[in-house]
Amino acid sequence: MSEPKTTSETAALQANPRPTTADVVTGLLVVLALGALTRLFDTQVPQWAVDTPFQRVAKTVEYPVYAIAIGLAGNVILTKLGLRERLSAGFRTEFFIKTGVVLLGASINLKILVTAAAPAIVQALALITLVFGFTWWFGGLLGLDDKLRALLSSAVSICGVSAAIAAAGAVQARREQIAYAASLVIIFALPSIFLLPWLADVLGLSDAVAGAWIGGNIDTTAAVAAAGALTGEDSLKIATIVKTTQNALIGVVAIALTAWFAFRVERTPGAARPRLGEFWARFPKFVLGFLAASVIGTLYLQSVDKATGAAHIAVVNDLRTWFLILAFVSIGLEFSVRGLREAGWRPIVVFGSAAVVNLVVGLGLSVLLFHDFTV
Repeated sequence: MSEPKTTSETAALQANPRPTTADVVTGLLVVLALGALTRLFDTQVPQWAVDTPFQRVAKTVEYPVYAIAIGLAGNVILTKLGLRERLSAGFRTEFFIKTGVVLLGASINLKILVTAAAPAIVQALALITLVFGFTWWFGGLLGLDDKLRALLSSAVSICGVSAAIAAAGAVQARREQIAYAASLVIIFALPSIFLLPWLADVLGLSDAVAGAWIGGNIDTTAAVAAAGALTGEDSLKIATIVKTTQNALIGVVAIALTAWFAFRVERTPGAARPRLGEFWARFPKFVLGFLAASVIGTLYLQSVDKATGAAHIAVVNDLRTWFLILAFVSIGLEFSVRGLREAGWRPIVVFGSAAVVNLVVGLGLSVLLFHDFTV
């Protein structure tokens, strides 16, 4: 049996298989322009709304809301003009969000990272086991194809599109199945960005518990960052630690799926055993960048005076905000419901049911593991 092919998130989702350099550059320019518009709204709307009935609302709206809304508006316009698919190669969500997460690591003290690691690992292992198992079982009950079951189970239990891509490489899923799983992830992640911070406030959750709940439940790293930003800087830190812990387990799940499909689902005589080297091939390298940034940032802040360190970290944080804005704009631009009309209702029911299970179990685990945690 040949080694499963791995495909990057961006490459797998581009509708145009051979984009020209001009298409890529133009797509990037669109993202940058909409990102600049988002930044303008984020900084100026509160001032424009002074002494108006919208003053209070304007102060509470954060940049992820503007970025996603502007991205969705750009999506509609480009679709009407027949340009969205052509320019989609420039919507580099994966690059923007992973760069933003690495930069976020610089502002997370290594002590917080180390103390949060143990409960984050326990939560990640429990959620992945329970939610993956439920999704796989329920998908089988409704008669879903095994490959689609693997993609949906990985996406909802680990980290959305990136996990679905890793699973696709392990089980040799079809391109349409990847696109469908990605569409479901985005459709459920978008409302979660606003729903979970609101529920965390209604339930009176602490920053740590809210962050752990958001990081363990929202299926994409970009959406986790958006929801964490809406909840607060401390919640964002915990949410990112929990989500990157889940991300780090992508390789383990991919290897397990590779072995399962090789020896049980698609077993052939004399099939080669999956090699341990595949784990490294599938491991999300940006997780290491996040850890390295935390180590470097912590050591740097200990070597300079407080004012200098705060000023330099503020520059890094501003750069991080820019990359996250571009990621959220790209999410809006990439959103598509076309695949949903083609696959029927069963995958939606499976994914939605698993999301509810993830939500309830994740809340319980977050309260249990992070109730005494302080940022």
